[in-house]
Amino acid sequence: MSYATSSQTNITVGQQKRGILEIVLFSAPITVPCCVFLFINGVMLFTLRSKLVFRETSRYILLFNLLFADTVQLALSQLLYLIAACRAKLTYPVCGVLAMLAKLTNVISPLILVLMSLERCVAVCYPLRHATIITIRNTAVGIIVVWSFSSLHVLTLVILLLDFPFEDMESLQMEKFCAPDNMLLGRMSDDYDKAFAYFLFVSAGVAVTSSYIGVIIAARSASTDKASAHKAHNTLLLHMVQLGLSLSSTIHNHLLIAISKVTEGLAILRIRTILYVCIILFPRCLSALIYGIRDQTIRSNLKYHLCCRQLSIIPAKLRSHPRLQ
Repeated sequence: MSYATSSQTNITVGQQKRGILEIVLFSAPITVPCCVFLFINGVMLFTLRSKLVFRETSRYILLFNLLFADTVQLALSQLLYLIAACRAKLTYPVCGVLAMLAKLTNVISPLILVLMSLERCVAVCYPLRHATIITIRNTAVGIIVVWSFSSLHVLTLVILLLDFPFEDMESLQMEKFCAPDNMLLGRMSDDYDKAFAYFLFVSAGVAVTSSYIGVIIAARSASTDKASAHKAHNTLLLHMVQLGLSLSSTIHNHLLIAISKVTEGLAILRIRTILYVCIILFPRCLSALIYGIRDQTIRSNLKYHLCCRQLSIIPAKLRSHPRLQ
């Protein structure tokens, strides 16, 4: 009897060890790069607040808000991924808070990209009026409108969510893993979220595409600075790629549902991981890569802060020593 109990205990321990090993194997290749980019994003956010030129230039202010939203979204997505990988089930209130924060930042990113595209379009199409149109005050108003519009969307989802009869449930423990789409409990909230996603996709796409076309038309004008127009042209192309990847996260859950109908087992787990990396994580890392490399002012300051100011630690006399020159 004791031998059977001991064997059963050993089997249970072995299964637990295999489960932990699977979690580590699937999570580590994603978590480590995610932590690296969270660190880079954090340093870049600090960099964008460290100089007066960054704090008083509209495009850097917009970039700070975009990077902040992407960083929060990246951290929340990775947290929810790890919770799901550990097979932990949250309660509806806890998951609701995390899901609504994810929804908020997921809407802010494409709208900030629209503002950044419009700013570049004004800079090329109306260079003489750029300083009077794109002011710090107007930029602040635009950012407030974006955050208010996104918050209104989340507030509407919360109101629709509260209409769900939670009092009829035996427990507030979730049956599924915590995810923003799993919090769309009623048909009305699901339909509203889909309609809002389509509206956001179309309106943001039209705004960025219109800005791109305006820059192309202005670039053909003889009075336009060709170098500035070419740079804005490339920037808007990157904005369009960012916008497409950012908005593709809205179809993430629908893709999983469609794939799960034709695939099962380990294959669906691998596909879920690939989609999570390509659709959720990768777009949130683009901002730091694009602007940290392309912008000369940001690049020099970012390298300085990433190196932890090592040069400032070396005494000035030692740096000027003949053997070090």
